Amino acid sequence: MAASLGIEPNGTFLLRLSGTVEAAEFTALQNLLGTEIDAAAKPCVLAILENFEGWERGADWGNPDFQYWHSDAIAKIAIVADPRWEEEAAAFAGAGSRSAPVKFFPAGAQEAARAWLAD
Repeated sequence: MAASLGIEPNGTFLLRLSGTVEAAEFTALQNLLGTEIDAAAKPCVLAILENFEGWERGADWGNPDFQYWHSDAIAKIAIVADPRWEEEAAAFAGAGSRSAPVKFFPAGAQEAARAWLAD
């Protein structure tokens, strides 16, 4: 699987993306995150893109239900990836169009991303 979601002991949601991420698997992760949010979580999300090749082309990436019901419930999103993915990853995360701040960190800066999420 090119996408996985875990919950760390501090409550941070760890999203790992690698290879080419397919829309169906990403939607399944959004549904899982939505369930946690419905249970009163206001998560911080740490997205780590390793050996990342992008998103499935030609797929339907719109999930209006998740955006409508859960987007404002996310506290912060930190993205750690190769700098060549910065612009696309920030756009995909909805930087500038959601209330949660989204910040990009270069590969290898996971600790800095975690510190920013904890602030």
